Parts: sequence; structure tokens; C-alpha cells
Amino acid sequence: MPLGQDGTPDIHLLGRQGGGPTALRILLGAQLRRLRTTRGITREQAGHAIRASEAKISRLELGRVGFKDRDVADLLTLYGVGESAERDVFLGLARQANAPGWWHKYSDLLPTWFELYVGLEEAASIIRTYEIQFVPGLLQTPDYARAVIQLGHCSASDDEMTRRVDLRMARQERVTAPTGPKLWALVDEAALRRPLGGPGVMRAQVEHLLEMTRRPNVTVQVVPFGQGGHSAAGGPFSILRFHEGDLPDVVYMEQLTSALYLDKREETDPYMKVMDHLCVEAATVTESRRLLESLLDVY
Repeated sequence: MPLGQDGTPDIHLLGRQGGGPTALRILLGAQLRRLRTTRGITREQAGHAIRASEAKISRLELGRVGFKDRDVADLLTLYGVGESAERDVFLGLARQANAPGWWHKYSDLLPTWFELYVGLEEAASIIRTYEIQFVPGLLQTPDYARAVIQLGHCSASDDEMTRRVDLRMARQERVTAPTGPKLWALVDEAALRRPLGGPGVMRAQVEHLLEMTRRPNVTVQVVPFGQGGHSAAGGPFSILRFHEGDLPDVVYMEQLTSALYLDKREETDPYMKVMDHLCVEAATVTESRRLLESLLDVY
């Protein structure tokens, strides 16, 4: 978060930050939390001021829900931010934070729990991911993505399938953009040997992975069968980090009909350690490229 001359976050500069509405919502929530704690006001008291529960204040401060103009105005009054340029900036940023992201046109396909992840992914500066069953979504070809999506949406119409693939490809555009995030993907060898879509689709997918590893912001490591057991015995997960120092790392774990988001330091640190161990246990970048090249003979 940008800092003012006194070393505290400068609310006037927040609107110039990139990352989309999700990041802005989290930053704004953090700033409201700072105002509340500085004034010694409890979440319960803040909730009473906006005719809501303590839980809603918690969700607002974490950026998990949208901001209503009236709620922000009432909270600012409670926190001693009267009519001023600062108050106007807060209210303007609340409206920006409520603006729909680029993924809004796919909202009919996105469950709420995953829509939050897309927004966080949009805002992230570093994405580290470990996958067991599939090539990570941000590195999939359209044909491979279609084969994966069909596993969970076998009754979807052709039009819906096309839109689901388009959504995944749109998410990938940030990775290939000049200002894209750093993507560090660890892929279990099993995912590369599972012939989704047939040999032709898999060969194109492996070729695509090799091409992506040539990008300066993309690192791919393969966790080979020969490694045996490894640190990530619990399953796949992703860690997202953000430019803004006020945003905590977020660990994301997807389940069948929901997802788990962890952002408290005591919760995310164990996953960070597991990811670091995996990077050591996996094949090196050079070895991983050789392994990928050898798979071209298989497919």
C-alpha cells in the first residue's frame, strides 16, 4: 500500500493502484479496520452503527463483501472522518471497489467461492501452485482445458463449454501480459502422464508447457515419480502474494463444491514451508524441461 509522509498508508493514492476491484476492496477494508482500531471501537460497536452484525464488519474489513455507500459513510462518521477530501476519497474508492471485474460476464458460470479467487488471482503479483491431477489451469491449452472441464460438467452444452474454456483462457492472458505476475508451478508427473483428451491433445499440452517455460515470469518444475513421497501429501494448493504490503498471502485450496481460503500468518506459514520444500524435492528447472521433452516421445 502506498505510504504518506508519516509512514502510514495514504488513502489518496489507493485509487491509482492496479489489481482490480478485489484488491481494492481488500485494501479499503484494511484501511477501515485501521481507522476503527485507532479509535478504539469494537467490531460490535461498528456493526451497530450500520445496523449489521460483528461478522459483517469482519467480512467488510477482509474485503470479502462489497461496500454499500451508506455503510461506508456511517462508518467514516463513527471513526471521526467528517466532511473532507479524505472522506470523499474513501467514498469514491468504495464505488470503485464495487465495480464488476472483467470476469463479470461469466458470473453465471462462476460459483461465488471461485469468483473471489479469480479476483485475487487478478490482483496477485506472485502465484505459486502445486497440482497433482491436472496441468495447472493457467498453463492449459484450450483443448486440454476442455477435456478437464468436461470431467466436472459432462452435461454442459457446447456453448457453455466454449464459454468455460474462454474464461480459463482469459485468466491466462494476465500471465502472458508484459505486466503479468510471476507464476511458479509445481506439477506432479502423474498429471503429465494422465492422457486427457488423447495423445494429440497431450502432446500439444506438453509443447505448450515447454513454450511457457521460456517466458521470464514462468517457472515450471515437475515432481517426478522417482521422488516417492513428498511434502505435499495433503493435496494441491496455491499461494498468492500481492504487491501491496498491506495484503497478506492467501492460500487457496479448491474442493468439490467449495474452496478454503487461508490468510492468517499462522495458517499460511505451514503451506509456504511445504511449497519451499517441494521446490527443493522436485526436479530442477533444467531437469523438468528434459522430462517434458522426453514426454514428446510418449505422445
